[in-house]
Amino acid sequence: CAEVIAPAPRGEGPLEDMAAEIAQRIVSGLDVTGVLAVELFETTDERILVNELAMRPHNSGHWSIEGSVTGQFEQHLRAVLDLPLGSTALRGESIVMVNILGGPAEGALADRLPQAFERHPEAKVHLYGKAPRPGRKVGHVTVLADILEDAVAQARGAAGFFQD
Repeated sequence: CAEVIAPAPRGEGPLEDMAAEIAQRIVSGLDVTGVLAVELFETTDERILVNELAMRPHNSGHWSIEGSVTGQFEQHLRAVLDLPLGSTALRGESIVMVNILGGPAEGALADRLPQAFERHPEAKVHLYGKAPRPGRKVGHVTVLADILEDAVAQARGAAGFFQD
């Protein structure tokens, strides 16, 4: 998972209906309390494949920290503690999360924060404190914007400061 866009750009249609039906059938068949991430892939020949089930908050949903009224981490705790669930309504028209994979060969990721924030003040940067290595997720950037293209450009631009 390199990038997540919410809501999905093609949010309606037969393929999306099929994806929702698959996810709902999986959820209905399991006795899970809390968040269950059902990660699906769309193939080039318009099939839907189940890639992963995660009975916990999942990295593909990290965008919900800023992007939803109630993010996946809070929602998970509410469910496990038998508290009323919160609204999952989006907090913006377009939400884009770009994962920071790998990292700089030299220097700390945090050393790049000033430049990223100066150029992309709307970006929310989360660094996980992990040592960078090729392909490892070490953080993510989330941007909310009224226009999808603006959110994509800002999120990709900010994430770019953390990758060589």
